[in-house]
Amino acid sequence: MSWVEECDFSAVDLKRLVPLVLHAVAESLREFPELNSRVEDGELVLLDRYDLGIAVQTEQGLVVPVVHGCDRLSLDELDAEVRRLAEAANAGTLKPEELRGGTFTVTSAGKAAGLFVTPLINHPEVAILGVHRIAERPVVRGGAIVVRRMGNVSVTFDHRVVDGKRAAEFGLAVIARLES
Repeated sequence: MSWVEECDFSAVDLKRLVPLVLHAVAESLREFPELNSRVEDGELVLLDRYDLGIAVQTEQGLVVPVVHGCDRLSLDELDAEVRRLAEAANAGTLKPEELRGGTFTVTSAGKAAGLFVTPLINHPEVAILGVHRIAERPVVRGGAIVVRRMGNVSVTFDHRVVDGKRAAEFGLAVIARLES
């Protein structure tokens, strides 16, 4: 199942979008541990690490390198690691361990992003967060129509593990962190 909400990205430095999203997701996962889990042999295993996969489109196809320890890295460190992993993905030089052990995945189609797509959960994880097209749109603020940089954020989740209310609360927690 997927949940979607608008996010005002006006205050977000889009050059650092992925590290900012990783930071917001890692912080929010602390409040929603069932989303930072996996299903192993039919059992739900809650994880106490925040190793977030980032979907990277390459000429050879989509790969999901893992940024290990997202909760312990500064924004600058997250930015450097995301860039390093994306470059290695595009060069085809990712090591096997850089593709394993993710606890949750974040995806964004970047400039090719549509208004909305339904990301697929990276099994055995139980959820994935998507950031969709960000563009200037008219919105109402304080009774007036203003132009803001808006985009959709989605959470696709395994409904056997997470109910819709919790997935929505998680998504709103991520959005609140991005908007502040």
